[in-house]
Amino acid sequence: MPPAKRRPRTYDPAKTRAAVLAQFGNVRAAVRTLTPEQLAAPARLGDWTVRELAAHLTMALEAVSRGLDADEPAGPPLALLDWPSATAPRAAEVDDDVHALAAAEPDLDALYARAEARFTERLPAAPGARLLATRVGAMSLADYLVTRTVELVVHTDDLNAAVPGLDIPYDRHALATCTRLLADTLAAKAPGASTEVRVPPYAVVQCVEGPRHTRGTPPNVVETDPLTWIRLATGRTGWTTALADAKVRASGERADLGGLLPLMS
Repeated sequence: MPPAKRRPRTYDPAKTRAAVLAQFGNVRAAVRTLTPEQLAAPARLGDWTVRELAAHLTMALEAVSRGLDADEPAGPPLALLDWPSATAPRAAEVDDDVHALAAAEPDLDALYARAEARFTERLPAAPGARLLATRVGAMSLADYLVTRTVELVVHTDDLNAAVPGLDIPYDRHALATCTRLLADTLAAKAPGASTEVRVPPYAVVQCVEGPRHTRGTPPNVVETDPLTWIRLATGRTGWTTALADAKVRASGERADLGGLLPLMS
């Protein structure tokens, strides 16, 4: 019997908007403290420096503002769970834009202030169903805001990795939303019910073809923490490395997710 079709997860638009602003605020407060030496240090993203990574984070909000400034595109919209796999082909375009933005904006705090002001000015009057033109196609505002939590959380982790001791905090709802979207993306990529992936306290999904689990302890279980899951899903950490470092617990013959990860890069 094929697995039952899952209902798409829904996200509270007001909570998502608040989470995006909260995580952006966390990043902005930390970027203010960076020294010229820290800003010039390498990030773990190609040839980007910390300055370029910090500039890129403002694009998470600015993309929404630009979309709201432009005419509404024709549909149909890109499905939320198709967004992660749609980002990779645009990597070179993003890279060019980041280098140009960092070079043109020496005052990062002014850049952050402008991005936040534009976002907060335009957002309240915009309905969640409003379509935006994004790099990967038309998306509803409500769905696109969910993707902003991924951008902000993932790159917050990149900043923390690049600057030891920076320790930017994670807004709980932003972290939860990011975790859930990437977990659901895995379930959509590998549909099935033979393996249970647990990312407490935020997500549990079933995936991978095979005998369907109905009750008791599943025969195939993967469990990890939210940040490790996000690093696996985005290619910051490899599957074998996470296993060797005991960051992931995997049991069962269908619990090897190495061939399914990363989900986006």
